[in-house]
Amino acid sequence: MRGAGVFAILSAVLWIGPGCPCECDDADDDSADDDTGGDDSGDDDSGDDDSGDDDSGDDDSGDDDTTGDPPPWQPSPGTSWQIQFTGLPIDTTLGVDAYDVDLFDTPDGTLADIRAAGAAVICYFSAGSWEEWRDDADQFPEEAIGNPLEGWPGEAWLDVTDPTVRTIMAARLDHAVVRGCDAVDPDNVDGYTNGPGFGFGYAGQLDYNLFLAQEAHARGLSIGLKNDLDQIDDLVAAYDFAVNEECFVYDECELLQPFIDSGKAVFSIEYGNEPLAEHVCPEANALDLDTLIKHLNLDAWRLSCRDWTP
Repeated sequence: MRGAGVFAILSAVLWIGPGCPCECDDADDDSADDDTGGDDSGDDDSGDDDSGDDDSGDDDSGDDDTTGDPPPWQPSPGTSWQIQFTGLPIDTTLGVDAYDVDLFDTPDGTLADIRAAGAAVICYFSAGSWEEWRDDADQFPEEAIGNPLEGWPGEAWLDVTDPTVRTIMAARLDHAVVRGCDAVDPDNVDGYTNGPGFGFGYAGQLDYNLFLAQEAHARGLSIGLKNDLDQIDDLVAAYDFAVNEECFVYDECELLQPFIDSGKAVFSIEYGNEPLAEHVCPEANALDLDTLIKHLNLDAWRLSCRDWTP
């Protein structure tokens, strides 16, 4: 749902929610137009270039046994959390159970402070897009870099069936272990619905997402499913929690119920300001979602629906 360009007006409150800036190459820039990248709009299920006849994704895609043993951190509904990518330094004094922070840009000292506070560290990275500013950008083969992510300069979809792409992502998971992450939040894992320029389709995407879960678990990392709602039934057993953006905007929050039914947390984000809470929080709490209202630039400000009172 990143970069969806949605402008919603709810009752008496003007709420601007153009999708998530879930990628920041400059974590110090907390402007609303930071180049956080991505366009995995949940309302685009046109599936351009997503024909399912590419057998590259047919290998063991439905075998949950390939995803490895469960990692130590298993968040359940009611797990308090924060996500912050801009407006450094990250506020580590919130007393929450988990922080979702950038794998590459978050300082070592901040990660140490989070762990010292007894909170879990969720490390964000893009698993489905090439980003020209990353240190490993030149390692991606040219033929695996596809169509640009509309509205996000310097970013393009990846061929998730490419072996080199998978090797690079495995290395990023190794980096998450070295940095002391407890979990990972891989973004852009629904490229097959966004016209990536490759024909890997549903099956190829499913195979890749199961690969990510297997590799994370092999390293003792928990892994969250970012958006990709159409594949939840096939992935809920393999993933440890979900991270979702703007399910209220797209009227799709109930699609996340399999995670809740499995006792797995759904970390939900809605973009706006405090007045949005009265429109979102009652239903979010009724659905047992761990919903935060956040500024679009994902700075330190947060409003937790769990803590909200009418």
